Amino acid sequence: MTTMKMGRRALIATAVATLGLGNAAFADGHQVLDDIHFIIPGGAGGGWDGTARGTGEALTEAGIVGSASYENMSGGGGGVAIGYMIENADSNHGTLMVNSTPIVIRSLTGVFPHNFRDLTLVSGTIGDYAAIVVPAGSDISNMEEFLAVFDADPAGTPIGGGSVPGGMDHLVAAMVMEASGRDALGVNYIPYDAGGTAMAALLSGEIKALSTGFSEAVDLANQGEVQIIGVTSDARVDAAPEAMTMMEQGIDTTFVNWRGFFAVPGLPEEQLTAYQDAIAAMYETEEWEAVRARNGWVNIHNSGDDFQTFLEEQETVIGDLMTKLGFL
Repeated sequence: MTTMKMGRRALIATAVATLGLGNAAFADGHQVLDDIHFIIPGGAGGGWDGTARGTGEALTEAGIVGSASYENMSGGGGGVAIGYMIENADSNHGTLMVNSTPIVIRSLTGVFPHNFRDLTLVSGTIGDYAAIVVPAGSDISNMEEFLAVFDADPAGTPIGGGSVPGGMDHLVAAMVMEASGRDALGVNYIPYDAGGTAMAALLSGEIKALSTGFSEAVDLANQGEVQIIGVTSDARVDAAPEAMTMMEQGIDTTFVNWRGFFAVPGLPEEQLTAYQDAIAAMYETEEWEAVRARNGWVNIHNSGDDFQTFLEEQETVIGDLMTKLGFL
């Protein structure tokens, strides 16, 4: 397969000509698509929500897309949104759904019957590290102190997350606890349907700590609501340089959660190409870099066959890990 590199203007022009979503327009000298509608499989305040809205922000502010709209569609650990995309494919060619590692995890565990192969793969976009956080006023300030509290009363030290049992937030918490020498299956994990709900539980004292995406943790730490006590990156991240990694606290584990976009099954090839070209053009913009840096994301861009290969490798690696931890 031959890959041609194109400049930003050429990519945008190709996207407009190919997609045919209304007449091309000019904004600040950049040709744009009319609109994109994003479906978000969880509630407000979660990682999917932030990724869709951040991507839409960059695309529109850079002039690549005229407008972006968003629809939160919670339920079934993401299964409601996936089912909607499949069942309403013909009327949703203008829709992109954000998803991430859970689409692999939840199909492996049978939470829902579909997997990524049932959708049109558009593009992997970013990676987001995971973090463990506690309320800002907590006596706990690092993982050593949290583990001491956990050891004293494992059942009374619940860890929450915005995903189902056996989902990504649970998996991250289990990985961290196993790497610290504890029993991964001994974690008292409390699931919530979205990051915002889980955060409310943390702040109310319903849970002792929260396993969440790093970008979500950064936002809340900047607002003075939480303290990050451990990050699953291999080095400190500029978006929160004071937050210690798990590695530097003696917990030998790292993890990055990819996020990307999917379209309905049967999407015409020319429309798929246009969406992929628009996302590729986004990476060349200052607007995207501002969104990426603000959230502490890592660029993980793969389209088409590369995205398919990446997801199949994730399926193997995550399946092996979940089997090791006793989730499969």
